[in-house]
Amino acid sequence: MSDNGGSVQPLWSPTQSSIDTSPMSVFAAKAETISGTTFNNYVSLHRWSVDEMSDFWSLVWDDSQIIGCKGERILINAQQMQEAQFFPDAVLNFAENLLRKTGSDPAIIFRREDGLRETVSWDQLHEKVSCWQQAMQAYGVVKGDCIAAMLPNSPDTVIAMLAATSLGAIWSSCSPDFGDKAVVDRFGQIEPRLFFVCDGYYYNGKDIDLTDRISTIEAQLGTDATVVLPFMDRADVVASILSKGVTLATFIGAYRPKPVEYVAVEFSHPLYILFSSGTTGVPKCIVHGAGGSLIQHKKEHQLHLDINKNDKIFYLFR
Repeated sequence: MSDNGGSVQPLWSPTQSSIDTSPMSVFAAKAETISGTTFNNYVSLHRWSVDEMSDFWSLVWDDSQIIGCKGERILINAQQMQEAQFFPDAVLNFAENLLRKTGSDPAIIFRREDGLRETVSWDQLHEKVSCWQQAMQAYGVVKGDCIAAMLPNSPDTVIAMLAATSLGAIWSSCSPDFGDKAVVDRFGQIEPRLFFVCDGYYYNGKDIDLTDRISTIEAQLGTDATVVLPFMDRADVVASILSKGVTLATFIGAYRPKPVEYVAVEFSHPLYILFSSGTTGVPKCIVHGAGGSLIQHKKEHQLHLDINKNDKIFYLFR
C-alpha cells in the first residue's frame, strides 16, 4: 500500500479479467456446481471448505490432477480429531507426482555462494533420480525405511529425497551447520539405513570442513553406509576415514538411467520426519504424511499462489 497525501492506495490491483480466469475463480465455479451454492466471495468459499470437507478435498484432488488412486472414501471419523483420516483408501507416490514433467526445460536452477551455477533439466532429473534409486535398492532400501541427510539446499539433496520417496522410504534432513550432538539427537531416533552428507560447505566466504564432525556422527548412527557428496571436492578423503563411507561417485557409478520405479503408499504413509528445536529435551519427531503433504502443496501452489508449470520459484537457503 502507498500513502498518497493521506489516502491509502493499493500498489496494484488485478483486472476483472484476471480475477475471473484465476485458478481460484475456476475452482470456485467447480465448487458451485458440486455444492449447488453460489459463492459470492472468498469467505463463503472458505466456509464451504470447512463445512463440507469431503467434497472440498475430493475436488482439490481432482482439480490438481494428483497421480494415484483416490479411493471411495474421502474422510472418516470427521468429528474426532485424533481418529479423523482423509482418503483412507487412497494410494499414491509423492515422487511420481513431482516428476510428472519431462523435457529439456529447467527443473532446478542452482546458484551457490562461491559462484557455482548448475541447471538440471526435467529429463536429467529423471535420469539422476533413477541412478540414485537403483543404488538405494542395491543397499536394500524398501518402503518404510528411513533415509537421513546432512546436506545444504542443492540439486543433489532434491535428487536424494526423490529417489528415497520414490521407493516409499521416509526422508529426514538437516543443515550441515548442525553440531554432531544435534544431528545424533535427531537421526539417532529414526535409525536411518543410509546417511547422506556433504564434505563441507561455504558460508560467509569461508570453507567449512566437516570431516571430523561426519566421523563423530557416523560412529553413533550405525547406518549401512554414509554417502559423501563432493560439495567441496574432498569426498574421497572424507569417505576414506569412515568405517562405512562411500563417495557419491562410487554409490551411483554402476548404474545407468532407466524409467524410475514408483512404490505406491497409503495416503497417510510417512513422507518426511522433521524435528522440534530440542530446547525442552531431546528433539521431538514431527511426521508429515505423503498424501497430506502433496495435496496441501498442490492446493497452496496452484490455487492460492497461481503457480503455473512454466513459472519459477526462488528459495534462499545457505
